[in-house]
Amino acid sequence: MKTAVFMGIIFYSLTILIHVLVISKSIPYTWVNGGRSESFTDQLPISVIGIVISIIGAVFTLIVGRIKRYKYKKGINILCWSFVVLWSFGFIQQFFGTPFEKIVCSLVLLIGVISNLRMAIEKKIDVTI
Repeated sequence: MKTAVFMGIIFYSLTILIHVLVISKSIPYTWVNGGRSESFTDQLPISVIGIVISIIGAVFTLIVGRIKRYKYKKGINILCWSFVVLWSFGFIQQFFGTPFEKIVCSLVLLIGVISNLRMAIEKKIDVTI
């Protein structure tokens, strides 16, 4: 479980980093969102929402890694499987995007899928980081 939580934190950190790099204009906004954003002002809210979702996901990952799962097993499993579906769908979408998304973002999302899948199927959670 420690590995799954560690991978989850890496995933969310890299996701936040990519969005921060887009917001700071270190990465062109045309490299993300499938190149569909027509201007930086169109991409900005998407990146901000991505950062907020990543922060929520990172907090969830840390909470899952620290609690005794038997109390909240059903709710945690539902959320973990929801993230698996969401990130799997995102992973597939990356292959229809820009070269940056195909090469970089797809690998980042694969880390997220594996991490959440591992947390969803893990039987015992008594891990503290």
